[in-house]
Amino acid sequence: MIETDAPSGGCLLAGLLSTALLSTALLVPQSTHAAPLNLAAVSCAKYENEVLQSTVPGYTADPIDTVMWLFGFSIARSGERAMYGDSLTAFGFALDAECKNNPTTSLLDAVTTVKSERKNPMDLSALECSTYEARHVGLRKTDPQGANTLTMWLFGYSVGLGNTHVLDADSLPKFDTGLDAYCTKFPGDSLFDAVSPQKPSTPKHAAPKPAVRKPPTAPTPAPGLVPPPQ
Repeated sequence: MIETDAPSGGCLLAGLLSTALLSTALLVPQSTHAAPLNLAAVSCAKYENEVLQSTVPGYTADPIDTVMWLFGFSIARSGERAMYGDSLTAFGFALDAECKNNPTTSLLDAVTTVKSERKNPMDLSALECSTYEARHVGLRKTDPQGANTLTMWLFGYSVGLGNTHVLDADSLPKFDTGLDAYCTKFPGDSLFDAVSPQKPSTPKHAAPKPAVRKPPTAPTPAPGLVPPPQ
């Protein structure tokens, strides 16, 4: 599990996954294969009555993964750089209430304006890629679905940092592979840097380039001391 040494940290994965299980009254797991979902084109009513019920034609993503993605997206759009390990249920029910009260509002507006309780923060800027990667590899072996759900949150967060608002669940493997590759190449960089659509031009912990030494040049003879041509 990914843990933090901060006093209020606790176990991040345990919090996220346990709250995901507790919210099954709202979210019923289905297949994870899905067509893209444009948040700006989906009303709150459609989210409540079709997306969560997996009746949208071509969209059959696991509703828990959908809410995890929306949670990460929402946190990124708020400008925060933290993952909240015990707040998925609070976010899910807050979004549910927001959409029921405003059925004609777009899902994009609801997700970016909804307020929910924040607990157990973990600073993404303080978590090194190597730490995340090692623990995530272990989680894949013991709980593949849990690892997939956690990656879905990071995927939503990454999209929220960018200029788009489309949930494309079928792109999760590509995102996961890219995240693995970045963390393997730059293990000392933060997880925030790794998920950012605009990667740092120079990784923060990249090895410095060796200095290039120029060959010494012969001194220029002083005037009057130039030997005559042979």
